[in-house]
Amino acid sequence: MTMTIRTLTIIAAALALGACSAFKPADKAGDGKSPTSATDEVPGTRGDVPTVRLITAQTPAVRAYRKTGARQIYKAYPQRIYKGKIPPLVYAVVVVETDLDAEGNVRNVTFSRVPGHAPEVPGKIAELIKAASPLPSPGRLGGHTYVDTWLWDKSGNFQLDSLTLGQRSR
Repeated sequence: MTMTIRTLTIIAAALALGACSAFKPADKAGDGKSPTSATDEVPGTRGDVPTVRLITAQTPAVRAYRKTGARQIYKAYPQRIYKGKIPPLVYAVVVVETDLDAEGNVRNVTFSRVPGHAPEVPGKIAELIKAASPLPSPGRLGGHTYVDTWLWDKSGNFQLDSLTLGQRSR
């Protein structure tokens, strides 16, 4: 009996799909949880804690709070705000994720974009944000993570994207 290439391909695909389920951990009583022994668990960890930070969806309310938080930072550092339109090429652009609790206290500052040529800038930004804490209460939003972009000039002055006056063409 001669097998065609098509038949061989179908058999190979079926075997590959079957092999995928061979490595899947067995369900315990059908509850979808994989069995773990006491030696597999790390002390102090819980299975219901996400391993990935989740950024709050940037809803209109969160975007509005972003401006409120930016105004508080501007109020805390009026001498550090770049006046007018920023130059066409800023020294650093840093995307900052600020975690707040329900009272506006800054819990954590992380970065989703940092400049490789200016490694000192993210640390300075984190210090500024934490020193300006607490930010205004987010009210009904409660604790959340909001994202803003810092436009950092060589002078150490900055503007936040949510309140920027724009950029010069030259």
